[in-house]
Amino acid sequence: MTWQAQWSDKLVSAEAALDRITPTDHVFTAGLTGTPFTLCRALVENRERLRGLRLNTLVSLFDWNVPGLDEYFHFESWYLSRRERPLLHQGKLDYVPVSYFRAEALPYGIDDLDVYLVAVSPPDRHGNCSFGTSVGMSPLMTQQAARVIAEVDPSFIRTGGTNTIHVSEIDCLVERQSPPATPVTPETFTQEKQDMIDTICMQIANDLLEDGDTIQIGAGDMTSPLLGYVYGRRDLGMQTEIIPPGVVALVREGIMTGTNKAIHPGKVVGTAFHPQLSAEELDFIDQNPVFELYDFNYTDDIRLLSKDPRFTAINNALSVDLTGQVASESIGWQMFTGTGGQTAFSIAACLAGGKSIIAVPSSSFLDGSRISRIVPTLASGTVVTTPRAFVDYLVTEYGIATLRGKSLRQRAQALTSVAHPDFRAELQEAAERMFYGKE
Repeated sequence: MTWQAQWSDKLVSAEAALDRITPTDHVFTAGLTGTPFTLCRALVENRERLRGLRLNTLVSLFDWNVPGLDEYFHFESWYLSRRERPLLHQGKLDYVPVSYFRAEALPYGIDDLDVYLVAVSPPDRHGNCSFGTSVGMSPLMTQQAARVIAEVDPSFIRTGGTNTIHVSEIDCLVERQSPPATPVTPETFTQEKQDMIDTICMQIANDLLEDGDTIQIGAGDMTSPLLGYVYGRRDLGMQTEIIPPGVVALVREGIMTGTNKAIHPGKVVGTAFHPQLSAEELDFIDQNPVFELYDFNYTDDIRLLSKDPRFTAINNALSVDLTGQVASESIGWQMFTGTGGQTAFSIAACLAGGKSIIAVPSSSFLDGSRISRIVPTLASGTVVTTPRAFVDYLVTEYGIATLRGKSLRQRAQALTSVAHPDFRAELQEAAERMFYGKE
């Protein structure tokens, strides 16, 4: 049977597609721009006949916070977006810790799926569909799932990498009916926060990045804008998860060439594009051989990343203690995000002989009061995302703390020097008690 005949035979309504799902199934839905909105809505509408379904979401752009829905579905996630986070805090979702990735296998805990729901492009002349701007774990998910149900979005672009699935690998297809979620719009910052971002990004770009570095940039307020500050550098490369805004301009300007990359030289590599990329940028990326998207487990594999001696990991934090332990996913026991790839990228950068950089504002406001983001010890129950031995530099708007090769006393001194001035005295007193034996 030709792929055209398969396509016609597999195209069904959303209701008919759900006939392939049973209440005892473990169902995964793709996230970011791969979110299958029509299928997600159909699941909600058919919750009665699918009662008992185990449903795993990942940075979903569909809002699952429907009153009473948790009485029908058992929700799980291994990374919390602003849509999954309220479900966890309300006791309606279980979090699955995942922090290591292997190119050839799904992580334990999310490898027992029955059905995978994902959005794809229409087929090309060879019958290959694209996952668009968000590959995520779709290549491995579609290989391992017993059934693959795809929602067709004609607007999806194509890239290199492993960003394809053949019609023959899809069990049934649904045309997109529900419109995507409201596009993500840039957040408006206070002048103080914008000044923090400017200062932190300029310090990283001017003082820590070097020409020819391969960079990973974690998603977050302090790092996502970084590409707008690197115009003094040359021949940068990129191997990351979410490819941030500004990448197209750097490729066009000849600043991001990837010529020194040990893996995929000359290519911009990630698993997805930031949802804030403009239509013009996406037009430039579409079928451009410079851009390659791969399975998340490939882009985050320490064994591959550590082969690049110029690999530089740049990530965010919620809080950091005086020894350099980085907490990026929880404050105390309360989860906010997830480990994601930060642990893998930071360790890989150190193993490669590159740099592991953490960017964090010195302070923030909680209930109207300023609090320090550098603390003597992490709050009880806080998850350590990046161990202190794998943090080379910490950057705040007050400077760069060099931690690489430093003793605990030296680390505390360096971190105190870049803390907010309002908290330096108490941090110094804590350091003296902890590391100098003073009462």
